[in-house]
Amino acid sequence: MNYIEVTITFSENDPWKEIFTTLLADIGFDSFMDGDSEELLAYIPENIYDKQQLDSLLTHHGFSVDVSYKSAKIESQDWNAVWESNYAPVMIGERCYIRAPFHEPKPDVPFEIVIEPKMSFGTAHHETTAMMIEYMLETDVERKSLLDMGAGTGVLAILARKKGASPVVAIDNDEWAYNNNIENNSKNSIDDMTVILGDAATIPDRQFDIIFANINRNILYNDIPFYANVLKTGGMLFLSGFYVEQDLEILRNRCAEFGIEFLDNKEKNHWAAARFGKK
Repeated sequence: MNYIEVTITFSENDPWKEIFTTLLADIGFDSFMDGDSEELLAYIPENIYDKQQLDSLLTHHGFSVDVSYKSAKIESQDWNAVWESNYAPVMIGERCYIRAPFHEPKPDVPFEIVIEPKMSFGTAHHETTAMMIEYMLETDVERKSLLDMGAGTGVLAILARKKGASPVVAIDNDEWAYNNNIENNSKNSIDDMTVILGDAATIPDRQFDIIFANINRNILYNDIPFYANVLKTGGMLFLSGFYVEQDLEILRNRCAEFGIEFLDNKEKNHWAAARFGKK
């Protein structure tokens, strides 16, 4: 699969990279990397790239920042080299080390996760994934059933399984992410995770103790009824992929409609992750 790399330059830095990451994800961009201090590199499959749609977004965004961009095609056979050259290992809370196969291992860290760095979201470089990993590290998941929605690479589901959660179900609607999750399970010696290609409508007909969903505000808002239906009474729901200022209150109110109570939240660079409990 060929990809289009779009290099976006902002007239000033924070918080525009984070804001435009979300806007670009809504039109099909599925991976992002930092360029220079005021540059964002965004990637989209060539077959769904719509230059007119991108022009409209970057020209009529309505924000007080100037935006310019350039684009280039990346041949599929070159993608791994491009990604690897920009990929660094991540340590979360001194307890979880996420690395690629070409990085040196750290056997003294309690939880080491090997992620093949492909196009799937969830390498812990983004604030939302990092905060969800922090929540996972703080939460007792042993022997508890866990659902990971928008699983991407499977990093959250893999960490949950390493911490003793069982059974673990990971769902993503992107075929690339689905296959990458399966590959990463193998790299982490996990052979009993259920990985599903689909969306909230494909959630198995069973109850879960814990649900993690790191997607975006609009999808989360629409899918909360599905989560409420399969979350056990007393169970916990963790959400991320949205902003503190614009989105948290909207999702708090939406969860409350279904008897899911806001407990607390984390914040990094305007991004939010939140913990809820079902009454």
